[in-house]
Amino acid sequence: MEILRFKLENIGRSFHQRLITIGHYICFFYQSLTYADKKFFSQLRYSLVQQGTDSLGLIFLSSMFIGLVLALQGYVTLTRFGAEQALGQLIAMSMIRELGPVMCSLVFIGRSCTTITSELALMRIAMQIDSLEVIGINPMARLVAPRLWAVLIVSPALISIFIAVAIFSGGAISVGVLGVDYGSFWSNITSTVKFYDDVVKSLLKGLIFFFCAVAIAIYQGYFVAPRVEAVAKATTRTVVLSFALTLALDFILTSFTVH
Repeated sequence: MEILRFKLENIGRSFHQRLITIGHYICFFYQSLTYADKKFFSQLRYSLVQQGTDSLGLIFLSSMFIGLVLALQGYVTLTRFGAEQALGQLIAMSMIRELGPVMCSLVFIGRSCTTITSELALMRIAMQIDSLEVIGINPMARLVAPRLWAVLIVSPALISIFIAVAIFSGGAISVGVLGVDYGSFWSNITSTVKFYDDVVKSLLKGLIFFFCAVAIAIYQGYFVAPRVEAVAKATTRTVVLSFALTLALDFILTSFTVH
């Protein structure tokens, strides 16, 4: 009985600690979104460049090759059923509904979220965050709020670019190399894709992925332990937790939106 009681206490203590952590997450980011100082817009511009402009190269490159591979693989599969003219529909629906927001989010995590975590973690170790508090500047308003608002701005743009580049690159190889009819390729896309059911829901889903990933990156960097080796661990946790949460949220949101 003592062993059972000890195990139950450990389970309860662990569950209680998880609830405290979740509550800390929610309060931290709710307060951050309501804070702003006189340098908010300059920090917002910096975050927009960090999360948006600096990610464009990798977003463009990865989406182009994903579109090319999807076109090649889809063509091989569709030709078995004599439906190669539906290749445009396959590429567009795959990218808009699923691959676009998920893959773009994963690329964004590897490119931008790791930068956010390491940057904030180094500031914590160098006591720059503590210095801001000493001189009367709220570090949440100066460092956290601009990054959270920036991701709400850049995520729809990055996802739209990712999807568009993948579709156009897939269309280029489909029409130019595989011999799919140009008119059939694009007419199938325009007749199949619905703006609200497909495009809007895809952007909203991607926005949730991006925001949660940046929130994890900020939290891991802001509350890092004051040790040099903790930076690498915090960055690794950011990637692991963000990847896992993105895939889990994708399943949950898809189960509610699919029909």
